[in-house]
Amino acid sequence: MEDILPLFIPIIAVGGFFAWMIALSPVGKAFAERLRHGPVPPGGGTADDHAELAESVEQLRREVAELAERVDFTERLLGQQKAMGQLEKPRA
Repeated sequence: MEDILPLFIPIIAVGGFFAWMIALSPVGKAFAERLRHGPVPPGGGTADDHAELAESVEQLRREVAELAERVDFTERLLGQQKAMGQLEKPRA
């Protein structure tokens, strides 16, 4: 144990020096800002980006509602045909 302790002193000193240099570098400052504020969306997340995203979401909602109406119509149509016995029997 006593022989290992002198080996750790230069390792800790060199590692501490590099950690200190990284903390002072632009990479260290950017990492600290990200830790403070959380991840930044690509492009900075301007108001125009938010408006465009909101419009895209609304368009998708309209399309999903239209598709749901089509599925309901198809289900009703198939239900009527089945009730009338118009569906063909499967061929073997």
